[in-house]
Amino acid sequence: MNFFKKSHKWLGIFLTLFIILFSISGVILNHRELLSGANVNRNILPEEYQYNNWNNAGLKSTIKISNDSILLYGNIGIWLTNNKFDNFSDFNAGLPTGIDNKKTCKIYKSSRNQLYAGTLFGAYKYNKHAKSWEKIELPIHEKRIVDILEIKGNLHFLSRSHLIKVINESNFDVITVPKPENYDNKVGMFKTLWMIHSGEIWGIAGKVIVDIIGLIFIFLSVTGIIYFIIPMVVKRRFNKGKGILKLKKRNLTNLKLHNKIGWITILFLIITTATGMFLRPPLLIAIAESKVGKIPFTELDSPNAWFDKLRAVLYDDQLERYIIATNQGVYYSDDNLQSNLKRFYPQPPLSVMGITVFKKTESNKYLIGSFEGLFEWDTKTDYIEDYIKKTEYIRPKKKSRPLGEFMVAGFTTDYNNSEIYFDYNNGAASIDKKSKFIDMNSEIQNQPISLWNVALEIHTARMYKIFFGKYYILFIPIAGFLIIFILVSGLIVWFRKYRNVDL
Repeated sequence: MNFFKKSHKWLGIFLTLFIILFSISGVILNHRELLSGANVNRNILPEEYQYNNWNNAGLKSTIKISNDSILLYGNIGIWLTNNKFDNFSDFNAGLPTGIDNKKTCKIYKSSRNQLYAGTLFGAYKYNKHAKSWEKIELPIHEKRIVDILEIKGNLHFLSRSHLIKVINESNFDVITVPKPENYDNKVGMFKTLWMIHSGEIWGIAGKVIVDIIGLIFIFLSVTGIIYFIIPMVVKRRFNKGKGILKLKKRNLTNLKLHNKIGWITILFLIITTATGMFLRPPLLIAIAESKVGKIPFTELDSPNAWFDKLRAVLYDDQLERYIIATNQGVYYSDDNLQSNLKRFYPQPPLSVMGITVFKKTESNKYLIGSFEGLFEWDTKTDYIEDYIKKTEYIRPKKKSRPLGEFMVAGFTTDYNNSEIYFDYNNGAASIDKKSKFIDMNSEIQNQPISLWNVALEIHTARMYKIFFGKYYILFIPIAGFLIIFILVSGLIVWFRKYRNVDL
């Protein structure tokens, strides 16, 4: 009994700050669009969060829109430059304020010379006369547009769940992409735990419940600290009058609330903690490839086999073939999406973080990039080349982490006809190892980070790398285990003391 009491007390005190930070950041993560206008200055954050050499996925790609005009886009928003890349101007007019609203997944120039942008929160069309972006209202629930292309003269937008064909400016055909062959109607264990942890699995109501759980964690932390501090205040005061008695009475009320709220909500607190532990390495590795059945009557229980799974799309005019990249691999359709999609075997590795480069290089050859690396893939011969190392890719028998040696966040060929890739950590580098990409100008380099992304870095413990170094990766599972132990030990102490039960 004494062991559980001391453990609950001292572990709770030690982890209080982290629990509060987990809770606050979790609530912020649940309301990205609502808080999309809030920015944080990168200069107040550790050095690794500051832009240097186009790192941190700042630049995804570029597109040439005229003889001497090139657009750069990515997490920095959209910027206009010339062929020499020596002059930059902001090209974000019309997009809402806040860097999250400017994050651009794709810019496409149509056959009619019209510019379109797919962003984190919607699709946009560029008005050349007003010189600003105008929102396109698409008939789908999800906001994020991950790709744009033309297929047989028709413009298409790809969200994370649907392919949308544009009939005209006010009419759209929402295409539900056919399920894959041998579809088992299951979803990834990672996705299931993610949605349970965030509450999204039950829609808006579920997110509100998880927000309340976060507030309860804060309440238990604060009331626990108060209960710890007040007796010390009492001991240091010599006056034993009414003030002390009132303080003791308030502390007793504080303890009763702490205990009651704790035991009533403990199951929800444990579920939230346990699911979060498996969303980061090393526990993530154990579930990364696992699939489970869809939980009935939840957001996951969708008839759409590709709900929240689509990442990029190509249409090969020569082969008359759709090629669709998903979070579960790359698939194709040779019959205009009339039958189940077929999976390529073999295919390059794709990071669970999503595809970042997807383009055709020549007949039957495609360049594919993600946080697993950059690969040229010949679908006719099945040959896969590590495009950075210029060696054949050999799939490892066992992986220790879900990331590659090169965490490729983007790619361009518009600078001096050189092939430049952008590594998330190290920034711009050329494939030929000879060309050097331009330096970031100060205005772009000083672009802020969104409040949501700061919350993500705190919630995933990546921000704690400055304290724990490379061992920060162990913080989530260790902290999760200790938080569950704090909850259980508190329940045992309460049950024993207030229910007079001998354990």
